Amino acid sequence: MQMARVLVLGAGPAGISAALYARRGGAQVTVVHKGKGTSALSRAELVQNYYGLEEAVPGAELERRGLAGAIALGISLVEDEILALDYGEGFQGFRAVSPGKTYEADSVIIAAGTTRKAPKIKGLRELEGHGVSYCAVCDAFLYRGKVTAVLGSGEYALHEAEALLPHAAEVLLFTQGEEAPSRLPPQVKVHKSPVTALEGTERLTGILLENGDTIVAEGLFVALGTASGSELARKLGVMLAGQDIKTDAHMATNVPGVFAAGDCTGGLLQIAKAVYQGAEAGLSAVKFLREKK
Repeated sequence: MQMARVLVLGAGPAGISAALYARRGGAQVTVVHKGKGTSALSRAELVQNYYGLEEAVPGAELERRGLAGAIALGISLVEDEILALDYGEGFQGFRAVSPGKTYEADSVIIAAGTTRKAPKIKGLRELEGHGVSYCAVCDAFLYRGKVTAVLGSGEYALHEAEALLPHAAEVLLFTQGEEAPSRLPPQVKVHKSPVTALEGTERLTGILLENGDTIVAEGLFVALGTASGSELARKLGVMLAGQDIKTDAHMATNVPGVFAAGDCTGGLLQIAKAVYQGAEAGLSAVKFLREKK
């Protein structure tokens, strides 16, 4: 009988802790992360005042030890960028999509860190929910027949643009001066001049560029860099509190089988808290899978 599959997004203290407890609980565990040196822990100069550390340890070294411990327990670590989360097709579970691969799982633990700060563009915050969105899969249908834009230049922006194409009358891509993705569909029009402001009172009506042009658009989807934990959660219908993923005491979200841990849940941004929440999430995922049988 095949072991239940748990997919952990993020390899920081919360993600690795969740993976360890899920694996020890008998699950087949895969951790997908953006690579060494990309987590908040790896960028910490020194970690001190932490249980078991006699002397301060560089964050990158503590990260290395955590990853090594996961590998020793038989956990699969994969360096990849997850673009979207949705429900599986043809099976009861979940599917995570990357630029070149799809990961299937019976349960998902989101431990992908905090949401990136929104760009400093005049009018962006004021128009959130009124033309500005962060999830094309969630909201694309609302913009059917309308001119809609994506802000970003990487694989995540490409994914959002592709999700909008079947619905929008026209899809624009604003790259903030960066090069557009090489695989961008030809029908997507690219603007490289940086966005400086958004126009509109009750709804978005236009996008003002640094070169002085104003582009008429009724929707703008922010997709800078890579998808954060809260953005991935939103695609599954997970409830948020601001930009933090809402969980109960056992790190369960409102979507059965989906758990969250670490910085993406808000609160104290400390390793000790992340490790505890990861352990709770891993145990809860195993309990969910056992009860699901």
